Parts: sequence; C-alpha cells; structure tokens
Amino acid sequence: MAGELILVVDDEENIIDLVQLYLEREGYRVESALDGGKALEMIEKEEPALVVLDIMLPVVDGFDVCRSVRANSDVPIIMLTARDDDIDKIVGLELGADDYLTKPFNPRELVARVRAILRRSERTLRVENHPLHLGDLTIDPDRREARIAGELLSLRMKEFDLLQVLAEQKGIVLSREKLLNLAWGYDFYGQTRTVDVHIAHLRKHLAGSSVRIETVTGVGYKMVV
Repeated sequence: MAGELILVVDDEENIIDLVQLYLEREGYRVESALDGGKALEMIEKEEPALVVLDIMLPVVDGFDVCRSVRANSDVPIIMLTARDDDIDKIVGLELGADDYLTKPFNPRELVARVRAILRRSERTLRVENHPLHLGDLTIDPDRREARIAGELLSLRMKEFDLLQVLAEQKGIVLSREKLLNLAWGYDFYGQTRTVDVHIAHLRKHLAGSSVRIETVTGVGYKMVV
C-alpha cells in the first residue's frame, strides 16, 4: 500500500539514493540507515512496513540485524548481497529474510518485490479464512498459527505462507515458480533456491507428522497426508 514506510539500510549512500528515488515514485515513504546499529534503533522506533537490508554493514552486519529483528518481529526483510553465490542467500533465508537481491540489481525489480510482499501481507491480514486440517496438522490463517497434534510450530512468516499454500493445494504438484507466485506474491525471477531453502525448513518442522512434503523430480513439490 502506497504511503507505507520502507527502511533502507546500506553503507553506500548512492544505493540508498537510488532505492529511495524509485520507492518514493511509487508513493512509499523512505527512511535510511548507514549501519546496522542505527538500523536496529530505527526498526524498533519507527516500525517500518518493510526493511531493505544490506549484508555488509559497519557496526552490526546485516545477518546480525536480521537475527535480532526476527527474535521480536515479522517485519518483511529483503536482503542485499554483493556476492552472486548461494552462501549469503541461504544464510539470510535461514535467519528469516523473506527475499534477497544480488548487487547490482534493477531498482524496478526491487520495487516490484517490495510491492508484492506488502500486498500479500495486507491480503493475509484482510482475508478471513477457516482453519485447515490435514492429518495431525492444523493451520489457522487468521491467527497465523500451525500446530502438529496440538503442538504449536515456531514458523517464520514465509515458512507459514508456504505451508499454507501447500496445504490449500494438497496433493497437487506445484512448481517452484508457482510457489514463488503464490507464497511470495510475485512472478518468477529465477529465485527457485528461495523455495528450496524454505521447503527444507518446513520438512524439519513436519518431521514425525502424518503430513509430508514430497519432491516431484523435475516438477516441484506437493503436500500429502
């Protein structure tokens, strides 16, 4: 929703200026921080709708910022990495980031991802859904809670979204591209690794349950009871 506050955290002022220019064109309010320590203060004080977070930061790096934020908040986080390999991306996702982009990035793509993540978050809050029951798994979309045999699962925001999508499409094979579209809210940008990492996390949560996520080689994933 236009008018929402986006916090951009990067030690390169030219990156901040570029991102701010494109986001403000779309009607978002933008504030910025040049280091991780200041970012943590601003996140607590300002309560932004979304954080664009660089990994390589002075004072407190992006990983530690993400880890600290996720201990108390589900605010969406898009991480920026200067390395075009999977290490930073996987670590960021495991710490609870919702998405990532590799520098240099297209600012229009960043804006599209910001818009999509916020749109899905807004839709999740607005729509009332009945609880889903699959085997010993219960998902309550309104409370954003998932339980196995009554035991509450500790899921990050995107893990819950992905679990809900798979449960709603029980038995149907969904490609990684489709899962990105349904759970993250934007069209496929080649980031299938994002889905794989979150699926791995969900499988750990579902271990011992009557519900499992199967891999259909060359196609995607499906949930079965």
